[in-house]
Amino acid sequence: MGSIDWNGEFVAFFVLSVLMITGSVLMVSFTKVVHMVLSLAAVFLGVGGMFIMLDAEFLAFVQVLIYAGAVSILMIFGIMMTNHQEASGESVKPLRETLAAVAAIALFGLLFFVIQAADFTDTSGAAPPPAADNTLAIGELLFHGYIVPFELVSVLLTVAFIGAIVLARKEAD
Repeated sequence: MGSIDWNGEFVAFFVLSVLMITGSVLMVSFTKVVHMVLSLAAVFLGVGGMFIMLDAEFLAFVQVLIYAGAVSILMIFGIMMTNHQEASGESVKPLRETLAAVAAIALFGLLFFVIQAADFTDTSGAAPPPAADNTLAIGELLFHGYIVPFELVSVLLTVAFIGAIVLARKEAD
């Protein structure tokens, strides 16, 4: 094992990892649903940052726009529009809590040793050249090679949206 190279990429990876892990732990620890959604949004932002580090700008943009933005806002609106009563949680049994902690530690240990034993060297010898503009390549592929499935998905989403409105209107009446 060598020493850690403290460059900007490592620091960004570390900060984003801590953000995602903290958000995940808080997501399952909080009791108020709004706090859970905000923790989940922090995880989504961390994943978007990881996509930027991997030079996948389009995926990062979609992750932040759709998940961190739209899905989180949709969840908050859903919570606000429904009659959400905080349910009293059942008492946690100490045996179940202990078994869960042992299982989590065992899983962490297993993953740690598997990753340490893995050989991540490139056997082909040469890495593929990075794409100059991956967002442009995705757009060209989407609108030239897959235009029919793209349009079918847009029609399907429109029909689903209209169906949701019809169902919501029937419940209101």
